[in-house]
Amino acid sequence: CSLAGLGDSTKLVGVQVVLILAYSTIILLGVVGNSLVIYVVYRFKTLRTVTNFFIANLAVADLLVNTLCLPFTLVYTLLGEWKFGQVLCFLLPYAQGLAVHVSTVTLNVIALDRHRCIVYHLETRMRKDVCFGVIAATWVLSAVLASPLAIFREYGTFNLAPGQPIQVCTEKWPGSSTDGTVYSISMLLLQYVLPLAVISFAYARIWSKLRSHMSPAGRNDRHRRRRKTTKMLVTVVVVFAVSWLPFHAFQLATDIDGFVLDMRDFRLLYTLFHVVAMCSTFANPLLYGWMNSNYRTAFTTVFRCDQRMDSVHPEGGRGKGGEIIRKNGRTIECERDEKRLNKENHKMRCKLSCTS
Repeated sequence: CSLAGLGDSTKLVGVQVVLILAYSTIILLGVVGNSLVIYVVYRFKTLRTVTNFFIANLAVADLLVNTLCLPFTLVYTLLGEWKFGQVLCFLLPYAQGLAVHVSTVTLNVIALDRHRCIVYHLETRMRKDVCFGVIAATWVLSAVLASPLAIFREYGTFNLAPGQPIQVCTEKWPGSSTDGTVYSISMLLLQYVLPLAVISFAYARIWSKLRSHMSPAGRNDRHRRRRKTTKMLVTVVVVFAVSWLPFHAFQLATDIDGFVLDMRDFRLLYTLFHVVAMCSTFANPLLYGWMNSNYRTAFTTVFRCDQRMDSVHPEGGRGKGGEIIRKNGRTIECERDEKRLNKENHKMRCKLSCTS
């Protein structure tokens, strides 16, 4: 959340107006979108699946950045000095690092869970209590990985010019000057390169399985829904990777070459790359609404202030008015009788058929 280096470009009125508009838009879209995702998963039972719980966990992490990091980062950029005191100097960078680690780890967990179910034909999904345990573990692991951002930090006074002291919040590494570089490279590998390699491998196998290991008879609604969900999740990963790549590259360049800090437009470049990275915090809800009919229906239901959500089906569902239940090698296709469906009673017509 903090910015190092000093420059004059961000003091230009035109640049400041653009930055205010950019950050305000990201904060507004992020708070509304991620809050909406969390709310619909909590409110509608049909969305309370393992995958959606992980998606809600992503939304919580992004909401943390939108509320606890971005407003302070914007003010720090505009003022050119840290005005929030010593406690927040240690807390806010840690909060952003924590949230980014949670997002990365959660994306890996989603990919590996879907790989387990689809590639190995496991009908039994992860239990919800196990899911919540995994979510808790992602936060604990992320807290440990982000801890150096809070430990190796310095809040103090910097003399910008004679008689012009300013308060700054910067990283302070013990020992040699290469410690910061070692940490940045380690985080680049642990937070970006390695996770994306694992995710890419998992989704490549999933995609191959869905394309070539399904008989024509098996290309049913369940198969189509799995492909659509996989497309959505792959898009989420791509957006995350593309958004964060410039920021990680610039951070690495800063640690490797100290002359980057002396660039006149260092602060402006850092801020621009930071804005691009933060776009990932509001992009996910937009992707869900665009690519997933369940979320689209849920969002519409909330905006219409309806009390009940219709036409929402879990992954593998049959489609309109029905669902597919697999048990002991047999498929039970159930159609709700819409004419007789009411709040007190759900009457169903079921047709039992055998599958090979």
